[in-house]
Amino acid sequence: MSAAPQAVRRTIRRQQLREIVPLADSTIYDMEQRGEFPQRFYLTSRCVVWDLAEVEAWLDARRRASYAKTIQRAPSPDVKLRRSRPVRD
Repeated sequence: MSAAPQAVRRTIRRQQLREIVPLADSTIYDMEQRGEFPQRFYLTSRCVVWDLAEVEAWLDARRRASYAKTIQRAPSPDVKLRRSRPVRD
């Protein structure tokens, strides 16, 4: 009897993550800390990677949430409160 083949799990490094997810490193780090983005892990003391399947699942979930309009957009700034060149009525 042979064992069932294991699915190959791919990992990606920071540069590859930047190509897939167009967010700043600081934004990704903050989202990881809040539990809103897949956690990175260390392969070695100097090599940090993310699980590609987790990142793709996160992207799919964000896409579905965007289509369902469950993601709250940031409010537009009040241009009347600007210090330089405020809009006047």
